Amino acid sequence: MADTEPFYIYFYSGHKGQFGHEFFRFEIDEKGRLSYANDSKYRRDSLIEKSLKLSPTMLNEIKRIVEDSEIMSESDDKWPPRDDVNGRINLEITMGKRKISFETAKIGSLSDIVDTRDPEGLRVLYYLIQDFKCLIMSLISLHFKIKPIA
Repeated sequence: MADTEPFYIYFYSGHKGQFGHEFFRFEIDEKGRLSYANDSKYRRDSLIEKSLKLSPTMLNEIKRIVEDSEIMSESDDKWPPRDDVNGRINLEITMGKRKISFETAKIGSLSDIVDTRDPEGLRVLYYLIQDFKCLIMSLISLHFKIKPIA
């Protein structure tokens, strides 16, 4: 994929429950800007918002992760509908001329997708989300480390 082609990722996972509206959200644009937000009222935590600039190498790695996942060929037609009580997931990805926009019920674990109408498609989504979460949290942690490693 050429560096000049449109690229955008938006991910949201959240629910409204005992502690109010809790969510995890991030966006990555074609210029490498990563915006992250995490809001949990558990233990009276407050909204955490961070933003950073990704290197071209990291941006290319994220594009490779998306390509390798094959998520762009999936469809959410047979996925469980969003559930505002138990939570929902939104994923939007633009890569060049291809664009996807998915919305489904929140996935807590792989066991949640076994009896769905499209377990393989949801498995692709689940693993991509896990990869994204691990990567994003690592980048945020490394970038905003208070005491750098000497």
